[in-house]
Amino acid sequence: MKTRTITAIVALIIFLPFVVVGGLPFELMSILLATIAIYEILIITKQNVFSVNGIVTVLFTWVITVPDEYLSFLTKIGIQKMELIFIAIAILLSFTVFSRNQFHFDQVGVDVLASFYVGFGFHFLADVRSAGVMFVIFALLIVWTTDTGAYLIGRAFGKHKLAPHVSPNKTIEGFIGGILCSLVIAGGFYYFFVSTNDFLLILIALVVLSLFGQLGDLVESALKRFYDVKDSGKILPGHGGILDRFDSLLFVLPLLHILQII
Repeated sequence: MKTRTITAIVALIIFLPFVVVGGLPFELMSILLATIAIYEILIITKQNVFSVNGIVTVLFTWVITVPDEYLSFLTKIGIQKMELIFIAIAILLSFTVFSRNQFHFDQVGVDVLASFYVGFGFHFLADVRSAGVMFVIFALLIVWTTDTGAYLIGRAFGKHKLAPHVSPNKTIEGFIGGILCSLVIAGGFYYFFVSTNDFLLILIALVVLSLFGQLGDLVESALKRFYDVKDSGKILPGHGGILDRFDSLLFVLPLLHILQII
């Protein structure tokens, strides 16, 4: 617990100035986090980061993560973002021909899906910050209050397992409790510090966001269980890897945009 607490404090001290400053520093931090997260997935899935497929997957993730305005130069040379994505997929597929069965079609699917999974999440991290600091805090509160509420209520009242084959300790009671805590705390923050307009719709959206945040956590748990690893990485002592800390946010951040909250 001491290690977890110290790591959390140090991480906040490093992370919060980037949130406050925003702009290019925050966007660069988002790209760095995406790079570490995709590295963790490559390691989890037993792929060499410095192989052809590893390097292409990292570059693929960057193309998705980088804010669109920084790729506007591509249109001047007649290349679209979707064309770059196609080239990356084509290279990965072509490598299956020359890798002597060391890299196969299933792994192409893993790399492409992982690039979108990680890339979209961290792309929208920068997008949310561009909408304002309060929206970043709102997103973090959704995840933190959902996670804390699910843990406390699940521990106190949980009797019915939610997904025992993936995460044995999570319960349906905790799942519902996490949503309720998010409604109260994240909802209260939005009302007092962001806007009171269409607040009922925000509460409805919060149910969806909290639900998908918990699903994001379960998705990452399923990934780790399938590949038989405990943590996605070791960069955060006591907490695991970047993917362990951002798994819920990778689902919540794009939904803030889809639900037109930002």
